Amino acid sequence: MQALLSYDDAPPLSAPLRYYLTAPLFAMLAGALLLFAGPDLLVSRWTPAALAFTHLLTVGFMLQAMVGSLQQLLPVVVGANLPQPLRLATWVHATITPGALLLAAAFLLDTPLLFGSAIALLGFGLFLFIVAAMRALWSISASNPTLLGLKAAVLGLGVTTLSGLALAAALGWSLDWPLLQLTNLHLGWGFVVWGCVVLAAVALVVVPMFQLTPEYPAWFGRYFVRATLALVCCWSTAELAGWRVATALSATATLAMCALFMSVTLRLLRKSKRPKPDATHHFWNLALLSGLLACAVWLAAQWLPAVAAWPRWPLLYGALLLVGGFMSVTVGMLYKIVPFLVWLHLQSLGRGRVLAPNMKKVLPQQRIDRQLRAHLACCALLLLAVIWPVWFVYPAGVALIIANGWLLRNLLYASGIYRSHLVTIEAARLRAQ
Repeated sequence: MQALLSYDDAPPLSAPLRYYLTAPLFAMLAGALLLFAGPDLLVSRWTPAALAFTHLLTVGFMLQAMVGSLQQLLPVVVGANLPQPLRLATWVHATITPGALLLAAAFLLDTPLLFGSAIALLGFGLFLFIVAAMRALWSISASNPTLLGLKAAVLGLGVTTLSGLALAAALGWSLDWPLLQLTNLHLGWGFVVWGCVVLAAVALVVVPMFQLTPEYPAWFGRYFVRATLALVCCWSTAELAGWRVATALSATATLAMCALFMSVTLRLLRKSKRPKPDATHHFWNLALLSGLLACAVWLAAQWLPAVAAWPRWPLLYGALLLVGGFMSVTVGMLYKIVPFLVWLHLQSLGRGRVLAPNMKKVLPQQRIDRQLRAHLACCALLLLAVIWPVWFVYPAGVALIIANGWLLRNLLYASGIYRSHLVTIEAARLRAQ
C-alpha cells in the first residue's frame, strides 16, 4: 500500500492543521462541562448535559480530526484530489466549528433557534465536504481496500449527518418522529461506518507504515468493508421495520466485525519490528483494547438481562468507545501525521538549500510520552466516574482538560517549529538571489 502514496498531491499544511488545532479545544470544553454539571451529567445518557458532552467529543473533537485527516489522506493515499483544498478547508472548518458549539448549547438550553442555527451550519459545512469527497473518490476507476473503505466512510458520514440533523430538528421543534429509531441509526452509522470503517481503511496504510508491522491479511482487505457495510444495511432495515430478533442478530454480527478488526490489528501490533514501542504504539493498543471492551459491554447488555438492567451501562460503553477508543487512536495518529506533514512541507519548501528538521525534533518524544500519561489518567478517571460519579467526576473533568490542553500545546509546538523554519527558508532564498 505504501507505493500508492503521492506526496506531491498533498494540500497546504494549513488545510488539515486548522482542524487538528481546533479538536483539543472541544475536548477541553467537554471537560469543563463535566466540572460544571457534576455527577448529574452521569445520571443517564439522555440528560441534556450528557448529550452536550457526547457531541462536544463527537462533532467537536472527532469530526474535526477526521475531516482534517481525510482532506490530507484522500489525495495522498488514493489520489482523490479535492478541488481547491484550502478554500474547501476554510469553508468547512468555519461552519462546522460554530455549528458544533451551537449544537452543544442547544442540548443544554433546549432552544429551537440554537438547534436551527446548528442544523444550518453543520448541514452546510458537511454537505460541502461530503460532495467534494464523493466527487473525488468516485472519479477514480481503480479499486483497492483503502479506496473502498474511504468511499463507505463518506457514505457513512452522509447517513450520520442526515439522521443527526433530523434528530436535531425533532428535538428543537418537538416533531413526532421515531426518535429511538433515528438515534439508533445515527449511532450505528456514525460509530461503525463513519468511525470503525474509516479507521480500518486508514489503518491498512498507516499501521504497517508507521508501526512497522506486517501487512494486513489479504482476506481482511478484501472482505471487511463489504461485509461490515452489508451488515449495517441489514441491521438498519431490521431496525426500521421493527424486527426485534433480526435487529439483535444483525447488530451482534456488526459488532463482531468491528471486534474482528480490532483483534487483527492488535495481532499485527504485537509483530511490530520496532525495537522499542513508542507512544503511538501504546495509543493504538489502548484504543483497540478499549474498543474490544466497549463491544463486550454492548453485547452483554443485549443478551444478559442483569447487565441490561444496570442503568449506567450505556455510559460505560460510551466512555470506553469515545475516550478510550476513538480519542486514543486519534491522538496517536496526530502524533505521527503532524510531525510528518511538517517535515514533508519543509523539505519541499527548502528545495535542498535548507534541510527540514528531523521528525523527532518537530515533536520530541518526551513531550508525547508526558501527554500519553495524562491521557491514560483521563481514561481511567472517566471510567471510575461512570461507576462512582460523586467521587470521580470532578477529577475526570480536570484530567480531560489537562490531557487535551497538553495535546494542544504539543501541536502548537510542532506548528511553531514549522513557522520558525519558514523564516530560515525565506532567509536562505533571499541570500541565493
